Amino acid sequence: MAALSFADLGQSERKQLLRIARESIAHGFRDARPRSVTPDEFSGALVRVGASFVTLRMAAALRGCVGSIEARRPLALDVAQAAFNSAFRDARFPPLKATEFADVEIEISVLSPMTRIKARDQDELLQTLRPRTDGLLLEDAQQRATFLPKVWEQLSDPREFLAALMRKAGLREDYWSPTLRLFRYQTLCFDEHSVTDDARHA
Repeated sequence: MAALSFADLGQSERKQLLRIARESIAHGFRDARPRSVTPDEFSGALVRVGASFVTLRMAAALRGCVGSIEARRPLALDVAQAAFNSAFRDARFPPLKATEFADVEIEISVLSPMTRIKARDQDELLQTLRPRTDGLLLEDAQQRATFLPKVWEQLSDPREFLAALMRKAGLREDYWSPTLRLFRYQTLCFDEHSVTDDARHA
């Protein structure tokens, strides 16, 4: 099967993914599980293996964000699961209430494949990072954390970006180790305001 490409996700595919996300949350209220996705329900890019995050916001405030770093299942299924988890299983927030649902804005981030970064220290890493373009994944033993490229909007300075990610992983801000593994990736982001057909009315 051909690899998923951002170029394959046109307006039609983005609308479908937003509908899947909203339907999956609605399904969660009814049945306490995500919307099912059958193999013959979709085609093209939506059935290719992909990784995604689904972000929920209310009045511009974060209300949930969960997703997959590694592409392991069809994109349509990954988005359905991520939407459900963002609404009901993000440990930072209480489960979404049905009364909140109409006010929730949904954003989907589709991830590119990971690229390993080899750096000798934090300074070299900071020189290679591209603000507002790169997402960053770090892992060392049991510590693992990532920031999507969207986080650059709140942490525009690369050193602050890295320090916050270290803290998120439970590491010191100045942490460095030969066993530290670093990966960069990019995302294609779209929400219910960036498509012409509002997915709320699917």
